This record gives sequence, structure tokens and C-alpha cells, in this order.
Amino acid sequence: MASVIECIPNFSEGRDKAVIQALRDVAGAVPGAALLDCSSDESHNRSVLTLAGSPKGIAEAAFRLCAAASEKIDMTKHSGEHPRMGATDVIPFVPLQGVSMRDCVELSKEVAARIWDELRIPSFLYEESASSPARKNLADVRKGQFEGMPQKLLLPEWAPDFGGRAAHPTAGVTAVGARFPLVAYNVNLDTPDVSVAKAIAKAIRGSSGGFRHCKAIGVMLEGRNVAQVSMNMVNFEGTPLYRAHEAIRAEARRWGVGIIGSEIVGLAPAKALTDCAAYYLQLEDFSYGRQVLEARLLEME
Repeated sequence: MASVIECIPNFSEGRDKAVIQALRDVAGAVPGAALLDCSSDESHNRSVLTLAGSPKGIAEAAFRLCAAASEKIDMTKHSGEHPRMGATDVIPFVPLQGVSMRDCVELSKEVAARIWDELRIPSFLYEESASSPARKNLADVRKGQFEGMPQKLLLPEWAPDFGGRAAHPTAGVTAVGARFPLVAYNVNLDTPDVSVAKAIAKAIRGSSGGFRHCKAIGVMLEGRNVAQVSMNMVNFEGTPLYRAHEAIRAEARRWGVGIIGSEIVGLAPAKALTDCAAYYLQLEDFSYGRQVLEARLLEME
């Protein structure tokens, strides 16, 4: 069985098509790594690339992308709805086939060390790679964002895992780690009032008493003049997409607001979507492994 790792680096650029294409070109030129998807959002001013490949290929691609981003993205000129602390904001590694989470943790440390040694960009380890419980949650690591990092890095408890106590002047700081698959899922509301989206996000996210496996923020999509609840579903089986969706619908009613649509950013595991189909179609005794054609075909390979 071939060893396959997924890597989903997030970059603080979603508007400059030339920069985004340059990142795509870098990702597509690394042997042993394949670019599966590139999703960009102008309001968030952020791009998410999804790659999969061998451990060696993925490690090389992650480093080359970080190097390219540091050359082409100037964080002193960046603004957007999504929280961020670096040109390459986060590099997660996800075990898919023939590798363990421990393998991905070790790979994250190797890549983070190389990013510091060759690019002089400090980094924090997060999620399964975290060096302490306080660094497991990406939101805690990124708190303060790019503008607040110079002061944050001087705090005794926030020395980078790799690098010195000064952020790179234009590329900032990067988070590198290993994690389980997540689904980036956003729900758009029929209101331009971002305070409604923020109130709903607070009600559903785990850190403020909502769903344990849901991270959520409220943002404004300026180009569409609508507010959005932007989520990372970090365990789609523990908190299914449909459960978060229906909770948002219920909370929105309090404000006289409805849902006009939703979106998946990047790729999502098939089961996360078929679980929604089973819920809304009220399928009885449905089995992904037994009744999904593609799942059965994969068993034949």
C-alpha cells in the first residue's frame, strides 16, 4: 500500500490572480505531490490549496510553497475578513493511507525546522503536533494575528517552537501541524448585518458552549453584501455538517434571517456529504460502505 499524506496549506492572498497562479505552479511542479484543488476567496483574502502525495513529495511541496509565499505576499499590506498571522498562515498534514498520525507529526516538525533554517520564518506547532495543550487550538495560536505577533512572541509562554522571538518582517509566522480531516464549511445569510453572523457563530462554536467539534466566526462578504458564518468542522462525525446547518437555521430565525446558501472550501471526505444526504432524505439503514457505488469500486482496487 502506497503512503499518502494530504496537505492543505492556507495562504494570505485571495485577490491577486498572478500570485495565486504562481502558488499553483509551484504546487504542480513537485514530484511526488499532486495539486487536487485551489480555492480562493476575495473577502477572506485567502487561498487554500489541497495536495496529496508521498511523504517526501508533500514535505518538499509544503516548503516550496512557503518559500514562494514569503517572496510574493507582504503581510504589512494584507487585509481580509479571515484571521491570519503569516503569508503561509497554516500548513496541516493529514494521514490518508499507509501512514500514521505520528508520521505526520514528525513530518510537521521536519518542515517547520526547514522553514526556519532556510527562510527564517518562525512557526508554532499545533493540533496533534502541539508542544503543549495551550498550542493545540489554532485559534489560540493565531490570536493577535500578524499585527500582534511581535508582542506575543516576547511573552514567556509564546516562544515559537521553531525560530527566534521575532516574526519575519513581511511573511509573519506560520503554524505547522498534523490533524485529522476537517471540513471547511460556510453558511451565507440573507442579511448584510455581520453582527448577526457573529452572534450565531458564538452560539454554535465549541469554545463558547456550542458544538464541541465546530469552530466558527462571523464575517462579511463585501463583494456579495451578505454576512457569513464561516466554520471549520474538525470532526465531521462528532458534529455532522447537517447538525451545524440546522442550528444556524434555528439561530437565524431569532433575527428574522434566513440561509441563502452554503459552501465547501477545498475538498471534503465523501462520508461528510453522504451523511447529510442520509439525514435530509431520511434514509433508513443507510450504509456508506455498502450502498455508495464509488466506495464499493474502491474495494475492488
